[in-house]
Amino acid sequence: MIKKLDKLILKSFIGPFIVTFFIAFFVLMMQSLWKYIDDLVGKGLDFFTIAQFLWYASASLLMLAMPIAILISSIMTFGNLGESFELVAIKSAGISLLRFMRPLMWVTILLCGITFLFANYVIPYANLKFVTLYSDIYVKKPAFDLKEGVFFTHIPNYAIKVGRKDPDGKTIYQVLIYEQGTTLQDNCIIAEKGVMKISEDEKYLEFNLENGHRYQERGSPLDTNTEYIRLGFKQFKKLFDLSVLQKQQTNDSVFRNNYKMLSSRQLTKGIDSLEHSKVNLSTTLSKQLTFQLRYSHVADSLWKQTAITASKKGDFIPDSARMRVRQTALNKAADVRNTLQSNLLEREAKEKDILFHRIEWHRKFALSLACLILFFIGAPLGSIIRKGGLGLPLVIAIVFFLIFHLLNMFGEKFVKQGIMEPFPGMWLAIVVLMPVGAFFTYKAMHDSQLFNKEFYTRVGRRLKSYISTFRKKSATQTI
Repeated sequence: MIKKLDKLILKSFIGPFIVTFFIAFFVLMMQSLWKYIDDLVGKGLDFFTIAQFLWYASASLLMLAMPIAILISSIMTFGNLGESFELVAIKSAGISLLRFMRPLMWVTILLCGITFLFANYVIPYANLKFVTLYSDIYVKKPAFDLKEGVFFTHIPNYAIKVGRKDPDGKTIYQVLIYEQGTTLQDNCIIAEKGVMKISEDEKYLEFNLENGHRYQERGSPLDTNTEYIRLGFKQFKKLFDLSVLQKQQTNDSVFRNNYKMLSSRQLTKGIDSLEHSKVNLSTTLSKQLTFQLRYSHVADSLWKQTAITASKKGDFIPDSARMRVRQTALNKAADVRNTLQSNLLEREAKEKDILFHRIEWHRKFALSLACLILFFIGAPLGSIIRKGGLGLPLVIAIVFFLIFHLLNMFGEKFVKQGIMEPFPGMWLAIVVLMPVGAFFTYKAMHDSQLFNKEFYTRVGRRLKSYISTFRKKSATQTI
């Protein structure tokens, strides 16, 4: 009988879990799409590139889709069983709620392990590919589109403006082209009209201009005496290199050492290396200060006597050397200050990098364990409310998931602001929701009527009766 019950609970769970997982994953992916929609529109990207971008962007969303799917499906499963009185029949047979939850508990532990493996190995690789692809898409300029009366500046060192365009999109009028060769040379081309087209190999933009002038400066950037040239033309051909408008193929090794692209083992090694590097900064600073302040380690036993003598006889530094000594002291103090500031900035950068490594390390474990915590919230809640479907269970699941997500965000923010350490900050949601799950499990095991409307109606009636009786007694005592 126990095996049949295990099969029953597993079959009741798998269906809602698959549906809610893909729904949650789709909603989160659409949210990610709207986040990057401005970077994708107008870039002339093919369907394969967009699909690849969304695939890599959605990989990290599994860390959020898995917990919410487990929460909703567990509430739906136990809510359906409670609504059909199957849960009551099972409890009446002497089977405890924890025993009935055991097969799903093992499934949830398995899902926790899968989530951790995915976060530890798949997501770093997906993040690496995503950042590389996003970098290429971000620097890719929009498709070439000259608007009337507006300067087009996406081609480096050029600013192009046309006064008017024919409906064919090729014939242009009142053409103005600024070209900056060096910082001291600004060349200019002005033409009455022209024809614009893309070369056959799509590598160059051709401007066949008519009736205009070319103004040019010649000379060295180091010499302000340049030669000014004015050239008139009836026909002039100008080529623009369009390679800068194409999507580049960046090597992913550029972002390989980022903390989001590392596994837990690599993060641990990275933290150790950064800690060792921070210790080396102190050693390096000590050596630099010893070199700059060569006599700082020597105790001067005569400084008091020297100060007293100088105060009685006047300054012991000759007038001829006073300015030189003063300037030398100021230069030495400036060198020490620059050394300390540089070391401080480098130390702060190392500490920030260590902090981000620790945050990412704790995130992999905390979000994986969140699946189990939310299961112990969802399963007891389902058995208490005894409502199936996507109505009330979905509302309750969204409320608890928002609480979990907000606590997770606040904890990470507190860690980055230095208010909390990485361990309590990244585990804040787990620490807060764990007692909640234990409370709901306890209530469900004792057949609590926590979410029963009739229970609160009876409590309200008893409270009203108590208040009425109390008032009558008070009135009698007053008389």
